[in-house]
Amino acid sequence: MIKAIRGTRDILPPSSGVWNSVEASAREVFRSFNYQEIRTPLFEETVLFARGVGEETDIVSKEMYTWEDRDGTSITLRPENTASVIRSYIEHRMDQWVGLKKLYYMGPMFRRERPQKGRYRQFFQIGAECIGSEAPAVDAEVIELVVEVLERCGVEGAKLLVNSVGCPKCRPGFIETLKQSLQAVKGNMCGDCQRRADTNALRVLDCKVPEDQPVIDALPSILEHLCGECAAHFETVKDLLTARDIEFEVKPRLVRGLDYYTKTTFEFVHGALGAQSAVCGGGRYDGLAESLGSRVPAPGIGFSIGEDRLVMTIEEARAGQTAAGPDLFVAPMGDAAVRHAAVLARELRRGGLVVEVSSDKKLKRALETANKTAARWTLILGDDELAAGEYSLKRMETGEQKRVKREEIASAVRAD
Repeated sequence: MIKAIRGTRDILPPSSGVWNSVEASAREVFRSFNYQEIRTPLFEETVLFARGVGEETDIVSKEMYTWEDRDGTSITLRPENTASVIRSYIEHRMDQWVGLKKLYYMGPMFRRERPQKGRYRQFFQIGAECIGSEAPAVDAEVIELVVEVLERCGVEGAKLLVNSVGCPKCRPGFIETLKQSLQAVKGNMCGDCQRRADTNALRVLDCKVPEDQPVIDALPSILEHLCGECAAHFETVKDLLTARDIEFEVKPRLVRGLDYYTKTTFEFVHGALGAQSAVCGGGRYDGLAESLGSRVPAPGIGFSIGEDRLVMTIEEARAGQTAAGPDLFVAPMGDAAVRHAAVLARELRRGGLVVEVSSDKKLKRALETANKTAARWTLILGDDELAAGEYSLKRMETGEQKRVKREEIASAVRAD
């Protein structure tokens, strides 16, 4: 038997219904904030991620799916989408578009990392990028956008963590201080942190190994090394979040795993996800476009929500609830009724109802199927009903049954 590749899986009903609901809710929120959808290719030239994400990041050095194309070009399945969006921004000269460029996306990403709860090798992200402004007000609005998406999707209890990772003026000095501090303690840390201490010291702060946390907590704080501009920017972001009644916690050790982030960085975590608790991460990336070849500065900020984890959170909150079934289950008895049921179902579906037509020839079996599919109503069509021009409509929850005419079916179902 052929099975799905490890780290991938099929999304089956009723879970697929939750996915559709999440995506529909997110689209509504994006539209209300005037974001428009962008769809980028699933694969790009490897150099895009090496230059944009960073060659020393775990993603580029260990996790990407990369191969050589027939013409010798190195190709990679996208491990994240911000670099792709900025590549598209540069290629299509979006800098000439009027106003802020507010773009959102939904789709699969690929990383070859160890599968665990809520984490897959083909995973899905809902994300957005706001390009064209350095203003802290934009940062606060983007965070507000995430809050609205999570709330609209029904997620309760998500916690917002915020930090500033500085800029090219002040961060190098902090990294040097951090490297010096790590030399004395890195031998007590995990293998990845020992390597990062020399190659990408900032990433040590992102370590999730429990035994390393006391060592990390004792390391210097980047907030004590921010330049005046970055410190003022961060203070304004916090003030604007407070003005919106958005609760947050400042976490000085919070960094993102990618090289392109500057200034504001943030994360939403949720207890239902266990140790890997992040459901969303984001931040500002003012120099990314220039690192990818743009001659025009393109400051921006964005985020990505792990849709797999978001859906898991929602499903755990709804555990024990019965999935919604069709509005109406039509049970035709006899050949003439089958033909009539098909026409009737078409009419009702066009009117917006969810209708299932039974293939069972016996009424008892049809009613059993209606119950198992959680149908709200069952419409019984037999010779007597066709001759009388009236139908038997049964409410499945109570067993109540009544006679209705054809033109009354839709209003009777909707009235429940």
